[in-house]
Amino acid sequence: MDKFDIKSLKKRYLVWFYKTTKEALDKIDRKFTQIDIDKFILDELKKEGSKKKLRFYIDEFDRYIHNKQNSGLDIKYENKELKPEYEFLALKLKAIEKSIVKELGKSALVEIKRAYEEEMIKRILAERENKI
Repeated sequence: MDKFDIKSLKKRYLVWFYKTTKEALDKIDRKFTQIDIDKFILDELKKEGSKKKLRFYIDEFDRYIHNKQNSGLDIKYENKELKPEYEFLALKLKAIEKSIVKELGKSALVEIKRAYEEEMIKRILAERENKI
């Protein structure tokens, strides 16, 4: 196996390792980033949705946000401290990123992060199921 093949194998492994770890962290962290957006949207709905017939849907959305927030807190925290599983994932991602820089360079890390983000957006846009 020549140097190119070895570097190729390492790159694929690091991309896979980054992807799987980042997805696991994102699954937790997105609940918190979504809540900020959801609360803003709820405030806008409350301003515009004064009609009685809309109240049920606005209240339902409010309950949805509350449940998401509680779910996120349960997944990430225990007794107001980060859960060891979450803390481990965060440290693991940091170590993977350092390994990418060591093996492939800083530009490869930027490229991998960009490719990951593009892939996640493609997945969202390709989703056919209406979950709202």
